[in-house]
Amino acid sequence: MISLFKRHIASYGDTTPIKVDMHSHLLPAIDDGCKNYEESIHLIEQFIDAGYEKIITTPHVMGDFYRNTPEIILDKLDKLRDIIKQMGLKIEIDAAAEYYADDYFLSLVEKEEQLLSFGKKRYILFETSYINPFPKIEQLIFLLQASGYTPILAHPERYTYLYDNLDRLYQWREKGVLLQININSLTGYYSKPAQKLAELIIDENMVDFIASDCHNNKHFQNMKKAKKLKYYRRAIKNDKLRNNELLTT
Repeated sequence: MISLFKRHIASYGDTTPIKVDMHSHLLPAIDDGCKNYEESIHLIEQFIDAGYEKIITTPHVMGDFYRNTPEIILDKLDKLRDIIKQMGLKIEIDAAAEYYADDYFLSLVEKEEQLLSFGKKRYILFETSYINPFPKIEQLIFLLQASGYTPILAHPERYTYLYDNLDRLYQWREKGVLLQININSLTGYYSKPAQKLAELIIDENMVDFIASDCHNNKHFQNMKKAKKLKYYRRAIKNDKLRNNELLTT
């Protein structure tokens, strides 16, 4: 059994700013993120001020709660883009989804329904329950990859079922599942165990994406604290980090 507290400390040096955020909830009135377009624009302006050039926002898709479809998500995106254009804001915005690993999502994959992916490698962002993994997750991962998608596990540091045994995380990684950590996890915003696991993932050089998971202004303001921390600098120093590759896709 691999322990959360077995650490390998890496060094860090000069860093390249993150220009693409690929996990957020900025489309209004579609999930537990922004409530209206005014809130969406306020946050987008802050992303611009922070140096971001592109946002790929990812509304929840959950079988029991947020049954968002590509049509619903892309309609909201079009309206938000129109406002951004009218205001002359200099940022690119796109949309995908954060799929919840459940029977509903599995059925979408099995039926080859349209899924919202991003990037040349057809990245699919998915999450699990914070307490237990989806019982059919191995099947889900296999089917996603067989369909030509590259699965990204959202914020693995927040899943309590990984805290006592990290073997499952390493196994998923070996199967080709990419990992995305939340910037705010590095401040202890969610919990101290989440912070420790995020740091371990960075130390093990397993971070593929680092993202805001921004739902509201409180999240964005806390991100300012995270960006002063050494573990944030270590994360963006990682040669494997793929955020900025998305500028051209």
